[in-house]
Amino acid sequence: MGKTAVFVLSVLQQLPENPKPISALVICHTRELAYQIKNEFIRLSTHLHQIRTEVIYGGIPIEEHVKMLKNHSKIPHILVGTPGRVLALAKRGVLDLNSVTHFIIDECDRVLGVEGKLTLLTQ
Repeated sequence: MGKTAVFVLSVLQQLPENPKPISALVICHTRELAYQIKNEFIRLSTHLHQIRTEVIYGGIPIEEHVKMLKNHSKIPHILVGTPGRVLALAKRGVLDLNSVTHFIIDECDRVLGVEGKLTLLTQ
């Protein structure tokens, strides 16, 4: 998790003392990776008790995420998610991205679906 730790530490270092909800958004291509990243944020922010991190992904009822995002005391400061669910919540108007100051795409080639295309270009 070396590369992940680098961007996690960078985000945590740059967040203000009292960050706004959803100050950081991390997009990754699988729910497993999303949980790994969330756990890395939790592990490295153990002394930052006011920082909340949550993960969102498809495969579970979207209403669970809607409920979390509408509960003002539960809205995370750092949100990790997969592209489809982030887009679905943003289109519904439930996910307010106006406070995002840090935007990370982990494994960008896979998230954008260009992994195979890049291989073809290099051959």
